[in-house]
Amino acid sequence: MTTHATGAAGSLVRICAVADLAPERGAAAMLPDGTQIAVFLLDDGSVRAVQQLDPYSSSNILSRGLVGTHRIAGEGEEPERIVPTLSSPMYKQSWDLDTGEVLDSGGGERLPIAVFDVALQDGDVHVATAPRAAAGGKA
Repeated sequence: MTTHATGAAGSLVRICAVADLAPERGAAAMLPDGTQIAVFLLDDGSVRAVQQLDPYSSSNILSRGLVGTHRIAGEGEEPERIVPTLSSPMYKQSWDLDTGEVLDSGGGERLPIAVFDVALQDGDVHVATAPRAAAGGKA
């Protein structure tokens, strides 16, 4: 089993087969409670899941966003790192796919997105039914 996260928030549900996803392209899915999520297969074979709702346009469109990377400078002893990103197809804000943190708010309010833990099991994508707690303790 390959897991992207240290611990899943909520129980895990099967979303699809990994083979159903196209690299660097998003797919929309729905959790059992009706929450819409966007699922992305990255070039390195890992999978990320975030909320489908774009907080800037209030539209369920993030699965149509652009996947990329962003270089984050290290501070103090912390080394520089490269993180996977998602840019909104509507107004082009960008988020860190690992944390949901806003990397570019386009000059507006900094609105993070919810990130869901993902596990790959027997060729299938399983996603947590609740988002991971955000930095600062919010889910």
